[in-house]
Amino acid sequence: MSLIERPRASRRAKISALGTYVPPRVLSNQDLEKLVDTSDEWIFSRVGIRERHIVGEGQATSDMAVEAAKKCLAERGIGADQVEAIIVATVTPDMFFPATACLVQDRLGAKGAWGFDLSAACSGFIYALQVGAKLVESGAHSKVMVIGADTMSSIIDFTDRATCVLFGDGAGAILIEPAAEGEIGLIDFMHEIDGSGAHALNMPGGGSLHPSTADTVAHKMHYVHQDGQTVYKFAVRKMVEASEAVLSRNGVSIDELGCFIPHQANKRIITSSAERLNLPLERVIINIDRFGNTTAGTIPLAMQTAREEGRLKKGDLVLATSVGAGFTVGSTLLRWEI
Repeated sequence: MSLIERPRASRRAKISALGTYVPPRVLSNQDLEKLVDTSDEWIFSRVGIRERHIVGEGQATSDMAVEAAKKCLAERGIGADQVEAIIVATVTPDMFFPATACLVQDRLGAKGAWGFDLSAACSGFIYALQVGAKLVESGAHSKVMVIGADTMSSIIDFTDRATCVLFGDGAGAILIEPAAEGEIGLIDFMHEIDGSGAHALNMPGGGSLHPSTADTVAHKMHYVHQDGQTVYKFAVRKMVEASEAVLSRNGVSIDELGCFIPHQANKRIITSSAERLNLPLERVIINIDRFGNTTAGTIPLAMQTAREEGRLKKGDLVLATSVGAGFTVGSTLLRWEI
């Protein structure tokens, strides 16, 4: 049998290390009170956010991604030269091209790695996680780095109180490797898109439909535009449906979950979803009060919060679920093996 004809052995994939980064600058609700007609009470009661981290001058998505990746590699105790592929989930790349993954690869010194960016908005990390897992499960690679990073402050209109209070900047990186004997790692996933919701959450300017012009800038087309009620209703419904689907397909009950790690878009979305799932809040990871919505960064940042709070331990069954612009939907079931 030739090498081309020989099938690769199927194997399981796991998360073997995690690193996160948020910029040191903090933008509090009190700071926002000076910019727009809002208040700490108004923001916290509606979305559950107290503060968010914002990049400094000259700091971009690749900078945060590199810092998170360095922490991830340090936790694993390996050099960047061992990384074989890099997937960066982001909707705020440093530039249209080259891909942010190229910039990260170069600055990390991951000389043998290839990579690319993935755009799925708030579901980006969940989607990239599965792509990386499949590269490992297929036998194509043994060390894949997946990064979720977004500089949302770069596309937010800080005169629009409906959106500027929601978002923050941050990044998280994981390493995916083959699971050892007796380990389970990544179990299953359920992904879905519904493009009919594209109008409800988007950034209309800058692409091929509306290339950057003085007119697109004047009409604020390079900022996030959102229909909040439409997004809220879709998010709650789909967070629940995607979670139930992946649990049911694998015969896992809510009681068996160690923790639920939802996308951090709005605390009311999270608590409403947990209530419909009959999931006690003590098993739901919520850190939106400290970070806001960091888009592709929320899931890894929440993983880190769960570890720091002692709510995510080796052997735990974990369900991570997200809904984002597109609309995109993703839910992943895994066993934590770190």
